[in-house]
Amino acid sequence: MKIIADLHIHGKYSRGCSTDISVANLEKYARLKGVSLLGTGDFTHSGWLTELNSNLKEDDYGILRTKTGFPFIWQTEISMIYSQDGKGRRVHNVILAPSGEVATQITDFLKSKGRVDYDGRPIFGFSCIELADELMKISKDIEIIPAHVWTPWFSIFGSNSGFDSVEECFKEKAKFIHALETGMSSDPAMNWRLSKLDNYALVSFSDMHSFWPWRIGREATVFDIDLEYKNLINAIRTGKGLTETIEVDPNYGKYHFDGHRNCDVCMDPKNSIKLKDICPKCGKKMTIGVLHRVEQLADRPEGFVPKNAKQFKTLIPLSEILSSFIKSGVASKKTWSLFYELVNKFGSEMNVMLEPSFEELKGVVDEKIAKAIIDNRNRNVKIQPGYDGEYGKPLFNNEKIETYKGEFKNKQTGLDKFM
Repeated sequence: MKIIADLHIHGKYSRGCSTDISVANLEKYARLKGVSLLGTGDFTHSGWLTELNSNLKEDDYGILRTKTGFPFIWQTEISMIYSQDGKGRRVHNVILAPSGEVATQITDFLKSKGRVDYDGRPIFGFSCIELADELMKISKDIEIIPAHVWTPWFSIFGSNSGFDSVEECFKEKAKFIHALETGMSSDPAMNWRLSKLDNYALVSFSDMHSFWPWRIGREATVFDIDLEYKNLINAIRTGKGLTETIEVDPNYGKYHFDGHRNCDVCMDPKNSIKLKDICPKCGKKMTIGVLHRVEQLADRPEGFVPKNAKQFKTLIPLSEILSSFIKSGVASKKTWSLFYELVNKFGSEMNVMLEPSFEELKGVVDEKIAKAIIDNRNRNVKIQPGYDGEYGKPLFNNEKIETYKGEFKNKQTGLDKFM
């Protein structure tokens, strides 16, 4: 049974998330997207838990379902901010639970360490080592997945507060970590460059803060299993039944390149290294992006493919393509109209992006849009790289990728001009 899963989402009580998130909206837009399994998001928050319990019924296999049968599994994300090895650390972890009973026990443990009522993604001051130790005491069926592992600010490998390996972060409890969420600014090919990651499954989920189709399922993991929690976790832990991931182009992510948003400075790592990571406009340190950080830790050349590596597809959300061509916002009536024409014809956004031929698409939309969808499928779309919290932008009209090229306004690098 093919399952397209997005197992890292949020409810309406997480900071920066839409207040219109509901189980009904999650189901509606997951179906439009073509996602067939969701995490619940934020089960530690009492307000969101009420929403879940009012709209979902759990079966004997760890699956929660809506009245129409759409499936969820228990999932939350927590933020760990603490010190280890003489350095401040900020790491986010996705937690999957086998049942509502176990989810309640996790919440009770977290309440003993701090508050869970102020944010759907609560913050705690203890280590990832203690987290793994305590959760395994509750149930060995709990899955801990380090989230968006390369993001500069809040991740296991982040340039600002991260570690250089899973083992450095979790110490002797690293044996309980089986998978890593690659995040939007990296893809499996980038992670393959680190031999130390070969024994971890690479998974992708959206970390959505709203339910719109350009957010939900924008990254997902595909399983071929009978839908039971134990089968899902076995696929994550062994790789058997985990068939592939669906990624955005990492350039589309908000932290792929280095840069300084306030100064409108975007750079590839080779040039920021020449500047000693100093912004050429203001003289402050730039935010070091994912590509740079991967390069720091990689022990393999670009293009290396490990034995038994899982395949992956790369897709920019359909709404972004339509918006770019009709020059209207992703949420505009004009864009929605085209979106629904395609989805009504082919069944879901995933189907639109992966299945129809050029001729079939041309029967619904303009030839240029049809070509862009095919180009997107074949990874032939250039992306202006994201940096320092700014999303990347697809380029469909022969625009050139722009990075900073200008004179320095500081002398810290010992150089007077940039290439």
